[in-house]
Amino acid sequence: MYSKTKSLMARGSAFLGSDYAILCGAMSWVSERNLVAAISNAGGFGVIACGAMTPDLLDAEIAATKALATKPFGVNLITMHPLLFDLIAVCAKHGVGHVVLAGGIPPKGSIEALKAAGAKVICIPPTLALARKYLRSGADALVIEGSEAGGHIGPVATSVLAQEILPELADDHLVFVAGGIGRGEAIAGYLEMGAAGVQLGTRFACASESIAHPDFKKAFFRANARDAVASVQVDPRLPVIPVRALKNKGTEEFTAKQLEVARLLDEGQVDMTEAQLQIEHFWAGALRRAVIEGDVENGSIMAGQSVGMVTQEEPVAAIIAELLGESETALARR
Repeated sequence: MYSKTKSLMARGSAFLGSDYAILCGAMSWVSERNLVAAISNAGGFGVIACGAMTPDLLDAEIAATKALATKPFGVNLITMHPLLFDLIAVCAKHGVGHVVLAGGIPPKGSIEALKAAGAKVICIPPTLALARKYLRSGADALVIEGSEAGGHIGPVATSVLAQEILPELADDHLVFVAGGIGRGEAIAGYLEMGAAGVQLGTRFACASESIAHPDFKKAFFRANARDAVASVQVDPRLPVIPVRALKNKGTEEFTAKQLEVARLLDEGQVDMTEAQLQIEHFWAGALRRAVIEGDVENGSIMAGQSVGMVTQEEPVAAIIAELLGESETALARR
């Protein structure tokens, strides 16, 4: 079953300890114990989104996921989190096997601390130069994520990143491709280019096992690719990482929030780190409103451009089977 796809995914699957090299992108409030365990148990690789969690909350989330998951799963940590090293200690305590460092250049000592705890480290480079740097610094694998993705995004499309990075690095290193992947034919194409596997977020956000509010899921089912827009940066001195989400009142509120934080920066009331943290907290709150409370007008409905391919609620196992079937059919045609 799926023999050609599994063969091309073999390196990635062996690295993750999963049946298939299909990671679930870490989506704050969505990638929690239920969805993470369901994806790992169905043969993929679930990843807890730590986001703005405190160490105590992450501790409880990992323990709860362990109780549900029969297969390995990972944890995604945001590099600018003020308690990053405490969160790393929590991962170490639980013997978490894989940690994704997202949201910027990992601070000095963070990769080393994770590796000392026995974890495999996955980094997300926006360029080939940074990809090489992360590998030199000890990263065990990379996820290259294009601007089609949901949530925090870089400026370059997945197809371009894949052409820049896979021919240079994929022979000797594990590189997973992410951003805008909604069907198995795309998975097949990236595997043939040398990817060790893929990462999808949007496709799993509305799975039956996802705790996202029914209204959040309905917004996905109604949306098409052009509804998932990137946030606008209003002040070049405030280098906010853009976020892709479905257009609503919340996207407008974010523009106002940036103006407010830029003014505080001007007045010397906050420094750059605090300014960026305020933006992060804004997103965490806005995302919670949409995902948990179902406020799809004022909350942040983070979604990738593949959202138009999400048309119904279905179990994780069915989504993975469909993706693998499409990939296998595409590879058989070659």
